[in-house]
Amino acid sequence: MRIKDFTHNEMSDAQRDVAAEAASGKRGRMPAPLRAWIHSPQFGARAQRLGEFLRYDTTLSPQLSELAILVTARFWTSQYEWFVHKREALKAGLDPAVVDAIAQRRRPVFSITAQQAVYDYATTLHDNHVISDTIHATAIRELGEAGVVELVGLLGYYTLVSMTLNAFEIGLPPDEAPELEP
Repeated sequence: MRIKDFTHNEMSDAQRDVAAEAASGKRGRMPAPLRAWIHSPQFGARAQRLGEFLRYDTTLSPQLSELAILVTARFWTSQYEWFVHKREALKAGLDPAVVDAIAQRRRPVFSITAQQAVYDYATTLHDNHVISDTIHATAIRELGEAGVVELVGLLGYYTLVSMTLNAFEIGLPPDEAPELEP
């Protein structure tokens, strides 16, 4: 890891407060990127609150959220993010063939139109940085306006997460091997 990983006793009061707030929330633990963000407690507090909302409280189903997170993890080749969210996506019922296709940078075949809309929106925004009227209209039809706003927020937040994990080399647990090819 490229940044000091504080023990509880090494944290300032502000850092301990942020860590405690994260652990007492819906995650039940301090999320991995907070290991870096805690160096700026105010940033860490705000980022982890946003993350908790985007992960657990949007109008998107867990299956759709996890799909968007996997697309983002794959875009950034964020090994830790992939490790965590592959399991969550499968638990949420995402087809393993879809997960494998994303890992291999192949276009998945979807039987659910909302999943296709999320995938198209996420990959297009990551790759092209803009969205066509057609892709946007399809997403609005499938997810609603709030859902599309939350999807963009989810993609942006998990880009921040992936960048943080990659930049500070917050790696996999010791017994885990990377699943994504560069």
